Amino acid sequence: MQERIQIIQGDITRQNVDAIVNAANCSLLGGGGVDGAIHRAAGPELLAECRTLHGCETGKAKITKGYRLPAKYVIHTPGPIWQGGRYGERELLASCYRSCLELASANGCKTVDFPSISTGVYHFPLKCASQIAIRTIAGYLAGHPEIERVRMVCFDADTESFYRRALEELEAGV
Repeated sequence: MQERIQIIQGDITRQNVDAIVNAANCSLLGGGGVDGAIHRAAGPELLAECRTLHGCETGKAKITKGYRLPAKYVIHTPGPIWQGGRYGERELLASCYRSCLELASANGCKTVDFPSISTGVYHFPLKCASQIAIRTIAGYLAGHPEIERVRMVCFDADTESFYRRALEELEAGV
């Protein structure tokens, strides 16, 4: 699985892939963190297209062009805000990853890069989030050979280490 799921540290706005995923808010109109960085790098055309989408529910996804980004598409998904794990946050996070991959498949994307969804200002615990992400991605890829590679593009070394550990655990059958 490691040839199809990769973990790197880097800037998601600089990745030359078919689609990058934006950890968006429900308005899809930009915000802080990775969302703000993607909107700044893509240019004002991205915001203009996002205005036509009329938002997005947590756990779902919508796709736009990449505009000034090296990526052809941006797939926007609002992740869940962590509230202690009692409000379906785990299921909603898994749904984010699945919804993005379904849109990627439907739009002919062979390479998809994700940030760590919901682990910034939404405070989803990194260990739990990384395990959900890796297991959901691996499960989807098992039945979808059209997607050749998915990368987790981690903002910092700490985040990268959690995703590497989650991938190692999956491969070891833990």
